[in-house]
Amino acid sequence: MKRGYHHGNLRQALVEAALELIAETGPQGFTLSEAAKRADVTPAAVYRHFSGRDDLIAEVARQGFEIFGALLEYAHDGGKPSALAAFEATGRAYIAFARKYPGHYMAMFESGLDFAVHPALAQTAARSHDVMDRAATGLVAGMPADRRPPGRMIAAHVWALSHGIVELFLRNSGAGKSPFPPEDLLESGVGIYLRGLGIIPADR
Repeated sequence: MKRGYHHGNLRQALVEAALELIAETGPQGFTLSEAAKRADVTPAAVYRHFSGRDDLIAEVARQGFEIFGALLEYAHDGGKPSALAAFEATGRAYIAFARKYPGHYMAMFESGLDFAVHPALAQTAARSHDVMDRAATGLVAGMPADRRPPGRMIAAHVWALSHGIVELFLRNSGAGKSPFPPEDLLESGVGIYLRGLGIIPADR
C-alpha cells in the first residue's frame, strides 16, 4: 500500500515531500512526479489534491505564512514591553523563521508564485504583513503628525532589510559570508535607519 494512503493524509504527505525537495533543489528544481514519488504515491493521485506543481508549492507557501504570521504575532506581543522592543522582536523573528523553516521560506519568497492566482496564499501572507505594519505604526504613534513617517513604509523598508540579510548572509554560503551574525547586522541596520528618521535618539 502506498505510504500516502496508509497514513490517511495524502495532501499533507505531498506538502512534506515538496518541502524536502524544495530544501534540496529549490522551488523550481523538481517535478510533480518527483513529489509523488517522494510521497510514495502515483502521479495520478497528486491531481486529486493539486492542479499542478505551482498549486502544491502555493500550499507549502501558505502553510509557511501561517507559521510565519504566528511567530511575528508572538514576537510582537501586542507591542509589549515597548513599541521599540516589539518592533525589533519582529525583525529577529523574521531571521529565526528563515533559519528554522528554509523550505517554507523558499516557497514563500523564491518560487515566483503569482499571489493573485492563489487567493488563500495572498490572504495568509497579508496577515503577516499586517503584523509588521502594526508594529511599525505603534513605533511612530507618539511622533508629531507633521514628522511622522508612514508605518507601512517603515515596515516595508525593514522587511526589505531583513530579507536582504537573510538572502546574503544566512542562506548564501558562498560570496555572502559575513563576520557578523545576521541578528547583529539586522539590529545595527534597523538602529541606523530609525535614528535617521528621528524615531529613536541619535545617542541611543
